[in-house]
Order: sequence, then C-alpha cells, then structure tokens
Amino acid sequence: MSPMTFMAEPVGGRFGDFGGRYVPESLVPACAAVAAAFRDAWADKTFRDELDGLLSVYAGRPTPLTPASNLSAQLGISLWLKREDLAHTGSHKINNVLGQGLLARRMGRTRLIAETGAGQHGVATATAAALLGLSATVYMGTRDIERQRLNVHRMEMLGATVVPVTSGSRTLKDATNEAMRAWVADTERAHFLLGSVGGPHPYPWMVREFQRVIGSEARRQAPVVPDVVVACVGGGSNAAGTFAGFVDTSSRLIGVEAAGGAAMSNGAPGVVHGARSMVLQDDEGQVAEAESIAAGLDYPGVGPEHAYLGAIGRSEYRTVTDDEVVEAVRRLARTEGIICALESAHAVAWVLRAAGTADLPAGSAVLLTLSGRGDKDMHTLIGGTA
Repeated sequence: MSPMTFMAEPVGGRFGDFGGRYVPESLVPACAAVAAAFRDAWADKTFRDELDGLLSVYAGRPTPLTPASNLSAQLGISLWLKREDLAHTGSHKINNVLGQGLLARRMGRTRLIAETGAGQHGVATATAAALLGLSATVYMGTRDIERQRLNVHRMEMLGATVVPVTSGSRTLKDATNEAMRAWVADTERAHFLLGSVGGPHPYPWMVREFQRVIGSEARRQAPVVPDVVVACVGGGSNAAGTFAGFVDTSSRLIGVEAAGGAAMSNGAPGVVHGARSMVLQDDEGQVAEAESIAAGLDYPGVGPEHAYLGAIGRSEYRTVTDDEVVEAVRRLARTEGIICALESAHAVAWVLRAAGTADLPAGSAVLLTLSGRGDKDMHTLIGGTA
C-alpha cells in the first residue's frame, strides 16, 4: 500500500506487514459486520451528510487554526495550532464517536461499549450516546480513575456507566482488554466504540477516516504547506487524522510519544488488542507496561498504520519526558494563553526542544495538532496524583 492510497481500505485489513484481525473466533463475525456496515455507510451520501451536519452544528467544526505568534517569535519558527481542544467535549475524540455512534444506530445496536484512559474518549462516547438515544458502558483503569476524576464525573453526568478495571497496570491497556471481553458477550446488541486507530480491522481504517476531518481542515486552513506536521501519539488517532491531510505533500510527519510508552521508538513487531503493530515487549515477548504522566498515552502499542508509515520512512517518531511535557503545558499557557492536555503537550515539548536545531531549523513552518484541552489534568499539574 502506498501513502498515496491513504483513503483506501487496506487490502486484507493490513498496512504492509501491520494490521490484520487477531481476535477470538467468536469476534470474527462481529468485526466483519462492522467492516461491512462502515464500508456501506461511508459510501452513502445520506450518512456522510448527517455526520457532517453533527460535526458542524453540534461538535463545532471546523476548529480554528491558531497562529502561535508569541511562541513563534521566541523560537524563530512559524507555528500554527490546530485547535481540537475547542471541539465539543474538549478533544478530537468527538469526531470518531459521532461517526461510530451513527454507525451503531444504523446497524441496529442499542448499546455502546468503550475503553478510556484520559477519559476524553469516555466523555465523548457518553455524549454521543446521550445525543443518539443509546446506552453507554465505559471501562476505565482505576489508576486513571484516580488521576482523571473530573472526566469520570462528566461521564456519569451524561448517563454512562463507568466500570473500574483493577487488573494489570490499571490503565488503558487493561481497560481495552475488559471492553473487548464485554463486547464478546453482547455482540448482538452492543457496538465496541474503540477510541483510537488500533484494534482489529476495520477499526484502524475506520477511526482514521472519522478523524481525517482534522487534517483535511488543517490543509485548507494553512497559509502554506507546512515544513513539519506534528502531533502526539499513543494509539495515534489525532496524529493519523492530521497526517491524512498531508501524507501526499512534502511535509515531514512527526509523531511524538511518551518516553515511557514509546512503541514506535522502543517497541518491536507484535500483536496487541487484535492487530499486529509495534508493541512494547519484555525479554520473553510479552506485552510490557507503558508509563506516562498522560493517561491517554499510557499504552504499550500504536496504530498499525503508524507502524507502516514509520517502516517506509514516511513518518518519523520522537520521544519526550514527563518533565518536558509539564514544562510545555506551562510555557504554552503563559505564552499563548492556551492550557492544553498533557497528551497534546508532548507535541509542544518536542517543538520547544527541536526548534533551532537540525531537526527543526529556524524559519520552519510548523503545524501542530492540539488534541485536547487541559482542564482534566489540573490535579496532576498542581501536584496531585500522577
């Protein structure tokens, strides 16, 4: 598959050597049904028009592309911020959940099952469920519940049931495990609303298509073709959506990972949550635990399309530390008056470090996706649970 066919369904559900559908036999028909339904819906103008309408009048799209004038002057670059933090519910997650929510309703499903780490996907899922008349059950690790208590309250206010997950590291990986188990038990009524570009086919392709709106808008809004397009990467949906708008240009595509959860930088090919991708592993090939101050990046894998684009050299991946991330939140807040999410701050941190070096020369035009706002992270930033 060439990057020039970025819109196409991956043949056999694979992006080169990555992707696929590694699931229990009981889930194969459910995945196939989702793939067929999405293929049909995505070709249906009525479905696309309904989604576009919700993205406009409900989610608040298009989100603006904001020039970071003060920071640009300090760093000697031209920096624009794609403001997904200004979308309804406070992050890019709303783009995907509205699409999958409409798809679930089209399929006759009455219940949404979701996983969440930072809570933003859970909040967006609960929001879409309320809007579309569906029920929602969200699985969340107890460690993430502790550090993202605000988002737990938001989900419950919206009518969702939040199920604490106590196994393993008690973070996103384990929440995803439990959500998939719940789906196995209720495939006739429930739709598994996966929040990122991982999981079995068709999820990496489907979620990227729902998030493509980020990159498509940004490309129209950008005053020039950027030298560099940068976004944070955990599973990688905001980056995949952003990159989709620029993969056929000369722009360098930079994904920024948490140093303690860098599957692209420190992982090896393996299978996690139904897809072959780059995965953090121990010496025996078992999935290793990830660590990040950002709950949304505390994940041991990455979407298979990122693994593919990295393998062919079309995208590049960097890491930043928790300390750099906290400083990036503060500097963006005090320079531009924008408090971004800890996840988004990974991209900001790399720009702060790289500006003026060979990796990001002076005068570069940089487009950076702010995937979400930082309200949810204030407890961590002021010295609470990390």
